Parts: sequence; structure tokens; C-alpha cells
Amino acid sequence: MDKETSPSQASVTSKFIPTEKQKAAQELLNSGRRHTLLVGGSRSGKTTLVVHEIARRALAFDRSRHAILRLHANAARASIALDTLPKVFRLWFPGHPLKRHRVDGYFSLKNESEIWVGGLDDQERVEKILGKEYVTIYLNECSQIPYASVLVALTRLAQVAGDLPQAAYYDLNPTGKGHWTNVLFGDKRDPISRQPLEHPNDYARLFLNPSDNAANLSPAYLQSLGALPERQRKRFFEGVYIDDLDGALFSYEMFARARVNELPPARRRRVVVAVDPSGAAGRDDESADEIGIVVAARGDDGHAYVLADRSMRDAPAAWGRAAIVAYHEFAADQIVAEENFGGEMVRFVIRAADANAPVRVISAARGKSLRAEPVSALYAQGLVHHVGRFAVLEDQLCALTTAGYRGEGSPDHADALVFAITELMLKDSAAILEFYRRGAESRQTAQVATQTKTLEVVVPLRAPVNVSVVHGVSGTLYVVDAQRIVAVKQQDAAGLLAAGFVRLSEQPG
Repeated sequence: MDKETSPSQASVTSKFIPTEKQKAAQELLNSGRRHTLLVGGSRSGKTTLVVHEIARRALAFDRSRHAILRLHANAARASIALDTLPKVFRLWFPGHPLKRHRVDGYFSLKNESEIWVGGLDDQERVEKILGKEYVTIYLNECSQIPYASVLVALTRLAQVAGDLPQAAYYDLNPTGKGHWTNVLFGDKRDPISRQPLEHPNDYARLFLNPSDNAANLSPAYLQSLGALPERQRKRFFEGVYIDDLDGALFSYEMFARARVNELPPARRRRVVVAVDPSGAAGRDDESADEIGIVVAARGDDGHAYVLADRSMRDAPAAWGRAAIVAYHEFAADQIVAEENFGGEMVRFVIRAADANAPVRVISAARGKSLRAEPVSALYAQGLVHHVGRFAVLEDQLCALTTAGYRGEGSPDHADALVFAITELMLKDSAAILEFYRRGAESRQTAQVATQTKTLEVVVPLRAPVNVSVVHGVSGTLYVVDAQRIVAVKQQDAAGLLAAGFVRLSEQPG
């Protein structure tokens, strides 16, 4: 059955009561600006506020079309299609039933308006969604969405629905200050050209944090956010962009793109528990580092998956038991441990908890950053995924740079992860050498490509208003930047000039 009706529940009397900051957000969303970003901490009401505004627009203008997009289709379905969207209609618009068209991926209303929900990683669904025009496009959880995907989606913000202004809405928990949302809405610069925006007043943002939604959250939840590690606290509680570290090997955007909900046991081909021991005498030994304990698996797709972070500060007997518990819980194939406090001692501690557990002791001969570089490359290629969120682990990874570790204390969680991924994906020294060989080869290729590119004549043009992408006669697809500037091949210039494009050198003043 490809259609479902979600009737409103007239008996529902509970209402979401917006706080003063949320009322300000509602006014901004309804201000008529073309681009509006809500940015801030976890559970501040951002998604609900935007979905409410989309529902209001859909009901007010017959046959209008609206799109809600996330990076991953399964996340869009779970969080929007099955949760926030029907909840908003149930609480705010109880007299207007939603009809769900499951196969096509949209909801329809009695006035023939449509609300499409999808993920940018679902090629078939993306082609279906982006084959239509919309008067509203909402990019949800932008920390995960590459700017190139945003540009493609915005080419469909073109439907004319009466006098309803076309609007693009965005939201995210803030990440690094270099993220495209901060460049676009904070610096008011194009994220690609880094030039000032031609129409900066079209871009507005508002910071919205859990404290602004305290009336609708439990004190215990707010307290848990306040107790997060520093960098995670800034993102999810204070809702501020984080300083980027020069030469960082990992980024929060990298983890956001790599995050998945699960890896079922049937898909796990090999599982390891990696241990980075420390000299801690017990859990009260605050001067000692934690013992890194990370569980990871290689899946049937050849990718690595981080399953758990069981790192702790405790006596040897305690962390030995914790490693064995993880070993049995995840049906691991092996425990891999660094011998920094003596290989036999590490082996003895673990086997005291289970004499039959297979333990392989490794020697970390290279520095932390050198060990992490090949693992970072695997993340960049989309070959490593996090099954859930690992706050401390991800903070430590983001503090690893080409110049060394720039975080607080020791990267014990991160070290254990590096050992685990290396064991699963880079165990052979030949694989690591191949990583460096390919890196050198890619740099040489890039250098040749750059030299070749400098010899190719390009013509800078300014596009007509409302043109976002265009094909040249050469078959090249060009994306116009926020200032309507595009550099085209010389062979494409004549045709585009005839179509209304203008040479920048011919611009007045």
C-alpha cells in the first residue's frame, strides 16, 4: 500500500508553547528573506520551528510544493517523515490530515500542496525530488551536507506559488568556524570564491540554544549537556562555532558524514578490541591518563565501523575486565593492545580476566600523528563509520594535527581507535606504504593538473538573475556562485554571451 493517511487527532490538546527566543525565530522564518539559518545547540527547537513554518506555508498556498532534505535518506525518514512532520500537524494543525505517499516520498494536503522528504545520498530518490520545483527547500542538519550538494538542491528553489516568497531554510549544531554555513551566514562570503555576497541582506541567521528552550526540556537533560567535554559542550550546549586547528587530521563534519545507526552482527566480518593502556592505579588517580578501549569491526562492504568506546580510568584489574567484557559482548576475534607499559604486563592483565582471550601486543614505533595520518585518509575516503556518537573520542581525534596532538591530556581514546582501524584496514606494512605512495602520486597529479589548468583560457562572466547552473556547448556544467560569477571555457563563452551572460570586463564601474 503506497498511500497512508495520518488523520489529525482532535483529542490532542497539548500545545508547544514557544519561548521568547523561539518567537524571534518564527518571525525571522516568516520575514520573507530568501535564506534563513537557525544554528545552535541540541534540542533547542530548530527543526520543529522550521517544519512548522513549512506546514504553515503549505496550508496557506494551494498546490505549493516544499522539500525537506537531509544527507541520509534513512535519517530523513526516521526524524522527519515519521516524527517531526506528523507531530507538528497533530499539535498545531489538528484539522488538516496528512496523506503519506510512501513510495514517492512525499505528503499531500487537501489543498493539493506537497511536502517532499528525502536524503541526498539516495540517488534514485534525489533524481525524483530534484526533478521538481519548490517554493521552500529546507536543508536539515547542514553539518553533514557538503556545500556542493546544497548548490544543486537550490537550483530547484524556483516554484511560483502566488505571492509566497521562495525560501531556503537551514539548520545545524555548529561545527568548525570554517564550515560553509559560518562563511555564508556569518562572514557573508561565498564559500567557494570567498568573495563578499552580492546581496548579503538575503542571508539571515539566529542562534538558538537549549537554554532558550528550557521550559520544554528536563533539568537533567540540560545538566547532561553542560557536563559534556569542552568542544562538545560548545557545540551542543553553548551552540557556538568551534575554532579550527591548523593541520587537523579529522573534523566533526567528517564524523557527521560517516555516522550510521548500526552494523548488524551478521554484517561484521572481523571485530577487534583495541586497548591503549596507561599507568593509572585506580579510578581516583586523576594524574594518570585513561585507558583507551575501542571496539571496531570490518563490515561485509570492506569498510570499518567503530562500535563502542569503553575507555576508562581504573586499576589494571578493572580495565582488563572491561576489555574482556567488550570482547565477549561484540564477539570479537582478537584484542590488540599497545605494549607501552610492558607487553607481558598487558597480556597478563587481560588474561587474568580471561585466560583464553587471544591478545596481540603491538609496538607503537611512530608518533601519534604519523600513526593517525593513514587512518585519517580512510575517513576522508568514506571508509570508516561511527555507529552512534562518541563525544570524547571525536574531540580527541579533532585535536590531532600534522604538528602533533593539540588537545588536553593524552589522546587515549583516539590512540585506541587508531590501533583498531590500523589492525582492521592497514595491518600490513605494505598497505601503509601504499597509502604514502598514493599520497605522493596524487600530489604529483594535482600539480600537473594545476599547471595544465593555468594554460587553459577561461572567460569570467556574470550570469543573468535567477540562473544557478548552465551547460556550455562543450558539455561542461557550470555552477554560478552567489555573486552570479562563473568562469567558463573560451569555446563556451560566445553561446553564453548570446544567452544574456555578460563579460565581467564589460560591467559598469
